Amino acid sequence: MEDTRLGAIETRFADIIWQNEPLSSSELVKICEQELSWKKSTTYTVLRKLCNRGLFQNQDGKVTSLISKQEFHGMQSEQFLEETFDGSLPAFLAAFSSRKKLSEEEIGQLQELINRNRR
Repeated sequence: MEDTRLGAIETRFADIIWQNEPLSSSELVKICEQELSWKKSTTYTVLRKLCNRGLFQNQDGKVTSLISKQEFHGMQSEQFLEETFDGSLPAFLAAFSSRKKLSEEEIGQLQELINRNRR
């Protein structure tokens, strides 16, 4: 599985794109200048890096995502489970619930999720 981790600044940059897409690369430069205090070259460098990783594309000056924010977070979750719990969701939930008591609402939501995914 490809490494889906992003640094804090890359995450902020990705969020800017997801919140504003589709947008022109010049619009992206303006937003990054305002929100991140970046120069044009920094914006294009980070954009190129994330395009090369398959997250976004810059085609004819139009920036769009290749995967949604939700899909991206799903990939990150899978990677975390794989690296930390050998891919075991039950092991993760056991570790999580040993430190934090689940509310009745959370238990109900998990049960609903289990029921929807039964084969």
